[in-house]
Amino acid sequence: MSELLLTDVTIRSVSVSEMNNNVYLVTERTSGKQLIIDAADDLPAIQGLVAIAASDGPPPQVIGIATTHQHWDHVRALSAAVETYKVPTYAGVDDVAGINREAEVSITHGLNHGDRVTVGEVVLEAIHLRGHTPGSIAYALRDSSGEQVIFSGDSLFPGGVGNTEKDQERFESLINDVSERIFEKFSDETRVLPGHGESTTVGTERPHLNEWRQRGW
Repeated sequence: MSELLLTDVTIRSVSVSEMNNNVYLVTERTSGKQLIIDAADDLPAIQGLVAIAASDGPPPQVIGIATTHQHWDHVRALSAAVETYKVPTYAGVDDVAGINREAEVSITHGLNHGDRVTVGEVVLEAIHLRGHTPGSIAYALRDSSGEQVIFSGDSLFPGGVGNTEKDQERFESLINDVSERIFEKFSDETRVLPGHGESTTVGTERPHLNEWRQRGW
């Protein structure tokens, strides 16, 4: 488990399954309200994250589950989490049907680019990044300290954008969206928390954008 303490929120994560998926839990520190991002697998591990948040002070309360995209490895515990917590669910509108089919759930809120998900007084903005899947959504959190965090799903990793299966049109769509909607909008200090593996920052990856374009993945 890893933990990032900001002024407004604590962000905890755990890696689950043979795919090493990152599950994130955003907890508003003053209220205990929580948002799960990507209920990928292993409900007991997710429940463990929720329980650990009791050490923040207020009793933890899951108030929503957000999904970054429709791929099966990111939704294997979604049905169980919805049954456990009975809360609203969020995903990109163009991936809703795929998630409903893959996870056997009914997403309650389809998100478009610029839509918002609130966790108490904390706001996460939906960033639509087209290419890895049609409805892939990154979630951007701006803490009152000035720190910014992007939960990028499988659209942006240390070293490149997400897999577009050698489809040039999909790659161009994704690299353009990542360039315009992340690198042109967020500061170098912005943390990027991906769907698998280690975190990075916008500033660490920014110098490599042209390299990624040239190699085509």
